Parts: sequence; C-alpha cells; structure tokens
Amino acid sequence: MTEDTTSLGDADIARIARHLDRPVVLVGLMGVGKSTVGRKLAHLLGRGFVDADEEIEAAAQRSVSEIFEEFGESYFRDGERRVISRLLDEHSGVIATGGGAFVNDETRGLILERGLAVWIDCDVDTLVERTGRRNTRPLLKNGDPHEILTRLLAERKPAYSQAQIRVVSEDGPHVETAMKILEAIDAWL
Repeated sequence: MTEDTTSLGDADIARIARHLDRPVVLVGLMGVGKSTVGRKLAHLLGRGFVDADEEIEAAAQRSVSEIFEEFGESYFRDGERRVISRLLDEHSGVIATGGGAFVNDETRGLILERGLAVWIDCDVDTLVERTGRRNTRPLLKNGDPHEILTRLLAERKPAYSQAQIRVVSEDGPHVETAMKILEAIDAWL
C-alpha cells in the first residue's frame, strides 16, 4: 500500500489512524490537490472523505461560481464557515476545504480548535498548470492566473502558516503528498 518514498508501512499507518482523534482538514490554495490528496489520505487511513465545496454546492443547490456571482464572496464565506463547522462535528476523517476557507478568522479558529489543519503548499507555476485544467475557479476568471495566484499566496500565507502541519506538494503522484502528510501527522502525534 505504501510507496518506497516513505518510511511508513501499513502497521504505522494503522497506528496513526488509531491515535488520530480529530478530522484532518486540508487547507491551501486552489490547485494544490486538497480533494485528490484528501481522497487518497482518507483511503490510507481507512476513514471517510468529504469536500467542503461539494457540501456547500449541495446545500445551496448551485455551484460555488454561481454563489460568488449571485451573492458575492462574503456571503459564500459565511455559508462556508457554517458548513465546515457542521463537517467538523460530523466527520472524523479527512475534510478538503476551499482555498479561502482558512483565511476567514472564524473558520480558521474552528478548524484549529476541532481539527488538525494541514497546509498543502505548492509552487505557483504548478498551480497555474493545475488550475488551467478547469474553468470553474471564480477568483481566476478576471485576470492573469499566475499574477492572481502569486497575490493570493502572499495574502493568504500568514493564515495558512497557522496550520499545525505544512507539507509541500510537488508535480508527482498525489499519493506521495498523502504519504508526506501521514509522516507529518506521525511526527505531530
């Protein structure tokens, strides 16, 4: 189950899962792989996975882009905070959040108090390539993606850096990032 790039074996992963007493909440910029890595991480831990943006869309019966366009970002962030609070209560597995969720003071406080925040960091060039695959990113619709992502990283880094764990995602298989997260959780426990 584990890759050669890690020192963790299946017994180590099982031990980590047994000792992990809160949900793992993935934070970071759009395109870092929170949803994809989150699914792999949840599978490795034998836990459930939930994507906060998907939960928001289901509750609102519209896409994140539509919510942004119709009601604005502050309305979206308020709903996002409520959904993440519910998910923290309902899930003991892995929660992927939207890129701006952890920037909101209230949402960040909830996550830090009731979850284990893992900041997945990534270089901007890789983010530009990854986010260019889909045209569903409301914050990238009006401008140069490289410039916007560079600015967002600078603005959000102080918030992201408050996460209990930080790992760097590189341009490789997402299971490698999931394994880095497991190693970091093991050290944190």
